[in-house]
Amino acid sequence: MKIGIDIRSAGGEKTGKGFYTLHITRELLKKDKKNDYFLYADSGVAGFEEFKNAKTIIIEKRGIFWHRAVAKDVLKENMDVFFAPSSFIIPSMLAKASAEKKIKVIITIHDIAAILFPEFHEKKAVILEKLFIKKAIKAATKILAVSENTKKDLIKKFKVQSEKIEVTHCAASADFCPINTTEEKVKELKEKISIPEKFFLTVGTIQPRKNYEALLQAFAMFYEKNKNYHLIIVGNSGWGKSDFSKIIEANYLQKHIHLLGYITSKNLNFLYNTAQAFIFPSLYEGFGIPPLEAMKAGCPIIASNTSSIPEVLGEAAIYCDPRSPAEFAFAMEKIISNEELKADLINKGRIQSKKFNWENSAQVLYNLLETF
Repeated sequence: MKIGIDIRSAGGEKTGKGFYTLHITRELLKKDKKNDYFLYADSGVAGFEEFKNAKTIIIEKRGIFWHRAVAKDVLKENMDVFFAPSSFIIPSMLAKASAEKKIKVIITIHDIAAILFPEFHEKKAVILEKLFIKKAIKAATKILAVSENTKKDLIKKFKVQSEKIEVTHCAASADFCPINTTEEKVKELKEKISIPEKFFLTVGTIQPRKNYEALLQAFAMFYEKNKNYHLIIVGNSGWGKSDFSKIIEANYLQKHIHLLGYITSKNLNFLYNTAQAFIFPSLYEGFGIPPLEAMKAGCPIIASNTSSIPEVLGEAAIYCDPRSPAEFAFAMEKIISNEELKADLINKGRIQSKKFNWENSAQVLYNLLETF
């Protein structure tokens, strides 16, 4: 078969969808040596050079013009299957060909947060999601959902038949693992990337859905009794106005809140290994890769009790109501005052993290392709 894949999100500084696209495609190519793959991007994407049956096709266009050009090429080359791991636009454009059974379309739906909670999203993103998701669902021969929670959302909101959906969980890469954290090594690395001695950590694009303002309020409560602790936020700025500066200034936290932006996996793994705990206060997640990375690295977790988060973390977290900063503040107190609890969470986290790997998710996709 000739199989086209949109790998555009797998390049550059990746978030969850990008890591999903990169890893599930790589694992699929490791398994499948008989089909021919055409990987579509708008610039060079590293990580696929080793696969002899995969050809990267770079189309140097932007926006809707890129999607239109890819859809046109897919039809011209008579692809048997098109897989869209991160976008609904091309599947929507292939709807007619899919209806006529000229091509089978597989889409991945990571979440439907823009539909369920439009107030958490940029208006443009909400409009695009509403414009294309229904067409993509209709065009899809099969849908991959990254969690059981996302699958349930799809069934409830769009009346999708359960048998049309397969779950392909996300996973954390092998970059995240326990490291040697001797006193000398810790001091050396902390000086290298300028981080404090005692800190809590959170990771994710700064946007309303991530609920960082509530986390800052929680840290301010915690800080009243614990002046020698810090909070590190790793992630690029997304959209939406933020009251970060007001909260920080009102609570005199200027020297205790650190916004690091996007950092390398190596440095992030070090932070997971040395943080007091990883905090995930998100209001809604389709899956949530960062807490899985933290568990693999041996970091205890404090997390919201919403959406897919309990599905991913199991018993390996202290859960809090994301609307209650006081609950997060209390959880931080428990972490620093109870070494036995901390050790138990770390142990449970390492066990829980082993339930998710890219190879298993790629196997689901490979088995699906075998039925075509």
